[in-house]
Amino acid sequence: MNWIEWPYCMRCGYPFPSDLDLSGAPLCPNCAAGSNELDWIRSACVYDSASRSAMLPFKHGGRIKYARFMSRAMIWALRDIDVADIDVVMPVPLASRRLFKRGYNQATLLARPIARAIGVTMDLDSVRRKFRPDMGHKNARQRIENIHGVFSVVNPSKIRGCKILLVDDVMTTGATFQELRRVLMRAGASAVYGVTFCRVIRTI
Repeated sequence: MNWIEWPYCMRCGYPFPSDLDLSGAPLCPNCAAGSNELDWIRSACVYDSASRSAMLPFKHGGRIKYARFMSRAMIWALRDIDVADIDVVMPVPLASRRLFKRGYNQATLLARPIARAIGVTMDLDSVRRKFRPDMGHKNARQRIENIHGVFSVVNPSKIRGCKILLVDDVMTTGATFQELRRVLMRAGASAVYGVTFCRVIRTI
């Protein structure tokens, strides 16, 4: 696995070249420009052929046993974070149609050991997701348009005032996290963070 280690953006976790001598709290160009609205995001590794060989069977092939090492890697990715600041762990919801077809939400399988490790509750029912076609081959703008309006908060009392850690398997453009943050903040959340097993790395 191509694990993400220092140096990286202190906000979104984007990895910088290892030969850069960075100190303090460096930001990538996107975060410096204010494009990332989450308070912080961390990912354990880069999305490449190695991580894909684990993630795709886990996500689509029923290899749920992979959740154990993937969640451990995600807990490791939080090593520079004050997890005492987190109130709730929330797996990114699946639409009911997709959940029925797949039989499980892979984000929930990853979130459960993370919530247990940091000692907070897991919220599975405060947010619902509408079904939309898969975003696998869409560009960044299409992903933003496709994800807009798919989430709705149904239990705002459980959200209000909370600092929420979102959990997902992979971050491609960040559109899902950004949209979920938007509805959570509108429902009264005080902060929204994110962690994934892997993330797509593009030149910025």
